[in-house]
Amino acid sequence: MKLGLSCPRFIWPGGDAAIAERFAAVARGADEAGLHSFWVMDHFFQIPNFGAVTDPMLEAYGALSYAAALTSRVTLGALVTGAVYRAPGLLVKQVSTLDALSGGRAVLGIGAAWYEEEATGLGLPFPPLAERFTRLEETLQIARRMWGEDDGPYEGAHYQLGRTLNAPQARPPILIGGSGEKKTLRLVAQYADACNFLYGADVRHKLAVLRAHCERLGRPYEDIEKTLHMRIPDGRTVEESAELCAGLAALGIDHVIVVVPDPGDGGWQAYLADLAARISGIATAGR
Repeated sequence: MKLGLSCPRFIWPGGDAAIAERFAAVARGADEAGLHSFWVMDHFFQIPNFGAVTDPMLEAYGALSYAAALTSRVTLGALVTGAVYRAPGLLVKQVSTLDALSGGRAVLGIGAAWYEEEATGLGLPFPPLAERFTRLEETLQIARRMWGEDDGPYEGAHYQLGRTLNAPQARPPILIGGSGEKKTLRLVAQYADACNFLYGADVRHKLAVLRAHCERLGRPYEDIEKTLHMRIPDGRTVEESAELCAGLAALGIDHVIVVVPDPGDGGWQAYLADLAARISGIATAGR
């Protein structure tokens, strides 16, 4: 089983002036602790789960590029990019650039987007849900095209690209976030290398639905990495977290991505290093 770290908050002693130094410490800490992955949210306003809307928030791909220069091992991704926030060709170039400059460590984490307040606040597109899913699928098709050998035009209902050229070439893995059974998990089966659930989802049932989609599409279920995002609160011991991860592995989760109270704190970095070592040998069910 793999362990990753998500950094969703940027409030530290020293205020905004301290963000760069503290975020650098978080990224380096994840790398040095032996974690598999490092993630930021793709939000422009802070979300209700993690603080006030006025709290500081970094743009995802600027932050990940900064982290890439400070690390050498961890994979890097947004958990997850709102597909409608950027033109697909631009998004693919951003992720391809991150992949090239990080030595092949980028992941395209993507979803349909949900946070209307930030979109309307900054004048970003936020069409109705059905259209957001259509645009998500077209974005996935464009990413696969640009990361393949065919650089011909793309004609979709919402996006038209005259030439899907992408150089330097890349093929980062694609992770789709969400657990919707009819649309999201079907898109995972058809286009993605990984899925992501939030802690509290009925993992056993969701994975059964994903397996059924894979069978209908002729896609090997085992080819898809199953990831899950969860918080580790103050007071939970490493042993308790390792036991929880073992239970998730028994359900079929391959990769747990955690949020901790202060990932820049040395005590939490030691905690994560210990947890990563403890769960590294846990086998995942259903592989």
